[in-house]
Amino acid sequence: MHYSEHGEQYHIGLNPGDVGKYVILPGDPKRCKKIAEYFDNPQLVADRREFTTYTGYLEGVKVSVTSTGIGGPSAAIALEELVNVGAKTFIRVGTCGGMDINVKGGDIVIATGAIRMEGTTKEYAPIEFPAVANLDIINALVQSAKNLGFDYHTGIVQCKDSFYGQHNPERMPVSYELMNKWEAWKRLGCLASEMESAALFIVGSLLKVKVGSVFLTVANQEREKQKLENPVVHDTDKAIKTAIEAIKILISKDKE
Repeated sequence: MHYSEHGEQYHIGLNPGDVGKYVILPGDPKRCKKIAEYFDNPQLVADRREFTTYTGYLEGVKVSVTSTGIGGPSAAIALEELVNVGAKTFIRVGTCGGMDINVKGGDIVIATGAIRMEGTTKEYAPIEFPAVANLDIINALVQSAKNLGFDYHTGIVQCKDSFYGQHNPERMPVSYELMNKWEAWKRLGCLASEMESAALFIVGSLLKVKVGSVFLTVANQEREKQKLENPVVHDTDKAIKTAIEAIKILISKDKE
């Protein structure tokens, strides 16, 4: 176990008691403050590297938000170390690019599972083991999106390690692989592409904690290609609200 000289977790800078059982995981550290504003009495508890953490309360229960940075390696580190200090239930809140033609910019995507087209999970689990979200969290996110009246989709998301491999696959030396697999994911009904869920779902399986993901769709490159209406939306507030409401649902279920 690698601790810093003060005994806290090496990367995230947290000690037991610093976070609640429920943690929201955005990628961007700058999004943490915006999310923490939905908590009662939020306090900044750590800010190290890409990992910023605020802790506050929802429904009288301690909850936290910790940023993970971009991609699987840092997301896996955050999850491992948050579990070490007592967190048990995690919702990733992020952005994604739509793939399925029915997923529009501004829509909410709730991941039921993730395609492991990244490197982190290969160092945890054989590729045959699926990266799936926790069912209780999926159900809470669906209920939340319904309660809030948001357009939402549930299904598989694709996780990659190269953002520009997605957006300019033809210039990559492995274009043959990227373009062929993208076509396969589309035929299989994959909803959207992002970068962290596969790692979080697999590490969550290993550590026996609950993990789910909800995204704001920024835009859809497949709609663009087909000259369909393609709204571009950057405000993540809908995804944040969906996660906050879902945590309230999970808290009330856990109290029962």
